[in-house]
Amino acid sequence: MQLNEKIRTVREGKNWSQEEMAEKLNMSTNGYARLERGKTKLNTEKLEKIAEIFGMDLIDLLSVSGKGVFYVFGENSGSNSCNYYGSSQELTIEIEKLKLELTHKDELIAHKDELLAQKQRENDVLQDLVNTLKAK
Repeated sequence: MQLNEKIRTVREGKNWSQEEMAEKLNMSTNGYARLERGKTKLNTEKLEKIAEIFGMDLIDLLSVSGKGVFYVFGENSGSNSCNYYGSSQELTIEIEKLKLELTHKDELIAHKDELLAQKQRENDVLQDLVNTLKAK
């Protein structure tokens, strides 16, 4: 996958039009369309801006190859979509890594919730103690 195709794929994954991307880059729509067709050379500054708009590192944008796994997360319309590009073995490995990360994050959230509940119980006990002392 060529860089211009990657840029188009990410843009489409985010459900953005060429007009929206052109506006974000302060370019004309025709200029941006030429960029996606590979008719315009991209300088580092423009690539950094595109990566920033996509919310990804420049290295990630540049390093995506036809054999790697490439994720595109859509954000519009209140729905999240995810497209995968790459070989199935690499994709499976990446999916498993992400599942492990999600499981770990779920565990962290559960631990945080337990700590919050404990703090709430402590606050309740202290409030009862304050009320008891006020009553005396």
